[in-house]
Amino acid sequence: MNIIPLPQSIKSGKGHFYLNNKSRIISKTGDLEQDYITSYLVSQIYEYTGLSVLISGDSESDPSNIISLELLDNQVEIGNEGYCLSIGENQVKISAHKPAGIFYGVQTFIQLICKDNGEILIPECEIIDYPRFQYRGMMLDVARHFFGVDDVKRLIDLLVLYKINFLHLHLTDDQGWRIQIDSWPKLTEIGGSTSVGGGTGGYYSKDDFKEIVVYAAKNFITVIPEIDLPGHTNAALASYPELNKDGVVPELYTGIEVGFSSLCVEKEKTFKFIDDVICEIAEITPGSYIHIGGDEAKSTSTEDYQKFIQYIESVIQKYGKKMIGWQEIVKADSLGENSIVQYWNHIDEDFQLSKDNSLIMSPANKTYLDMRYNRKTKMGLKWAGYVSVKDAYDWEPTDELEGVKENQVFGVEAPLWSEMLHTIKDIEFMTFPRLIGIAEIGWSSKDGRNWEEYKVRLASHEEILTGKSINFYKSKLIDW
Repeated sequence: MNIIPLPQSIKSGKGHFYLNNKSRIISKTGDLEQDYITSYLVSQIYEYTGLSVLISGDSESDPSNIISLELLDNQVEIGNEGYCLSIGENQVKISAHKPAGIFYGVQTFIQLICKDNGEILIPECEIIDYPRFQYRGMMLDVARHFFGVDDVKRLIDLLVLYKINFLHLHLTDDQGWRIQIDSWPKLTEIGGSTSVGGGTGGYYSKDDFKEIVVYAAKNFITVIPEIDLPGHTNAALASYPELNKDGVVPELYTGIEVGFSSLCVEKEKTFKFIDDVICEIAEITPGSYIHIGGDEAKSTSTEDYQKFIQYIESVIQKYGKKMIGWQEIVKADSLGENSIVQYWNHIDEDFQLSKDNSLIMSPANKTYLDMRYNRKTKMGLKWAGYVSVKDAYDWEPTDELEGVKENQVFGVEAPLWSEMLHTIKDIEFMTFPRLIGIAEIGWSSKDGRNWEEYKVRLASHEEILTGKSINFYKSKLIDW
């Protein structure tokens, strides 16, 4: 069976469940999450097969030819995202402890749909499945180039196919400030007006951002906003030069170099700015996390940097959230145990992780989706090396850093920086199929993963990728 991510346990049978226009979905109605999952399954079956499957709340009259979606208390051992999928000749049963599990079971069921001589069938099997890591994410940089609400929704639609559950939005950088802050309106009026190369900028109103958050949550994805501080702040400084040490207005920046900007730690106004921004971001972020960047602050002294991080962490905690930051935040003294470190720089020999902090693993030479696939790829960068489809799959999160244990790894994330990207099709090309392998690393047991076997399964997903009109890269490493 060519399921991705690979389930924890599969037992195959010999028969098939035949899907047709008389098939029914049995689901408890009246619950918003359950109703959405049911309608989602109906729409996906229609998209893949052209069949219009009925919805019913009753299986007693005819228990055959049904697809049953059930929440059961006795499924607690597989966690909040796990599911059991039982496919027999007469019925399909997807059961879970929580709605997220039902949703992920639906994704697996859809991947099993086959067509044979005009018939639509699903192979008989028993699957027990649950994720290895809590966090399975992708980051989209909307600061270097801006991508609107519809583009982000399109990306969310594609992420759920492979059980991604976090979308990290890089909202601010030297080249652009992309989120409305009422108390500091010039951040978007001025800081959001341009992008890399000097093109048109853009930003999300608070209603735009809420729309993305709600759409993501409906699809069991948590949005994590990133406000990059204290470096990567030229767009903010150009909007409010009083945050700069010398008070001079810098020009809006449209290049791609890093490390030249910094907020001034010596001014009280800087701390008011941080408090105001985090307060407003927290108000429109129902999820538990706010990302504060913290990387490449080369123009901030070590002492000032430590002061910044400690203060930002306290502000985030004050507003009821947990802090995530790029790996440089470990340089701050007494980092809180609830703060999460995102590892990215595989050449930073000074990186030392406290035993109290957990990790999101995003090694640039394995997971950065903006890196070129190979030397012939025209789009993308190559400062971390080329990242082939094999490179993105053939690594293990607990092996990247000496001494890191399984329980310290919160999960994995594939960042996509947008210096060279302009359209949603560019995003798709750099993301797929590499993200699919990273999604499996986040979900599946490490003992069951093998490149030679995986590339065969991946090849079979060409039909899914094509059917979704995804502009994916046809790597020659895969026999499509």
